[in-house]
Amino acid sequence: MEIKAKKALVFGGTSGIGLSTVEKLSDLGAEVIAIGRSLEKVTALPSNVVFKQCDVLDRQALQALFLECGPIEILISAATGGGRAIGSFAEMDMDAYQASFAKLWGYSNVVRYGLDQLSESGAIVLVSGSPARNCNPGQIALSSVGGAVEAFVRGVAKEIKPKRINTVSPGVIDTPMVAIEGEARDAHYQKITAKNLIPRAGESEEVAQGIIFAIQNDFVTGTTIDVDGGLLLA
Repeated sequence: MEIKAKKALVFGGTSGIGLSTVEKLSDLGAEVIAIGRSLEKVTALPSNVVFKQCDVLDRQALQALFLECGPIEILISAATGGGRAIGSFAEMDMDAYQASFAKLWGYSNVVRYGLDQLSESGAIVLVSGSPARNCNPGQIALSSVGGAVEAFVRGVAKEIKPKRINTVSPGVIDTPMVAIEGEARDAHYQKITAKNLIPRAGESEEVAQGIIFAIQNDFVTGTTIDVDGGLLLA
């Protein structure tokens, strides 16, 4: 797909991977609308990018948003939908575990209602994560949700052709979601990436480049693109 002059909606587009994707799409000449839950998080959008406020779990608001913004050619969601439970499954708070699937429901809502406004040659990209296929202790919620997202994409791809849908799966990425600062932050990333083939945290821009690839390459659908520094091979 030629991105220039195409209309793109990016959910979770105000920070981290979503924001980096917004910036790359803008640089490539797309007409970009960044979607976020809170206006307070909007600090660094390119001047030509429009912001719209919407919660991916609010189906009525989503339907209204797509009617307002459609038709579109590019649909991306990096919106988390909420938090993820961390810790041993044997001690898991099951309400927190269930709430972790807000990410899946948010993605499902975005795809379900976005399809009505997506062109026949359009592309969808969702963001999962390496725990989907490499679940370390304490990551069962991350793994379950990510695995569900990737299975969802594989199934939906068969139903929506010639429209395309793919997943990009990041490894350990240096984003604002990690609240640690300074030397402690550096030490944290060094420790958890030490055994990776590329022993460092990735950057949001590197994941965004994977998303751009999934949009531009018309021969890719129903798959997961790993941007993980070799984490799955470690």
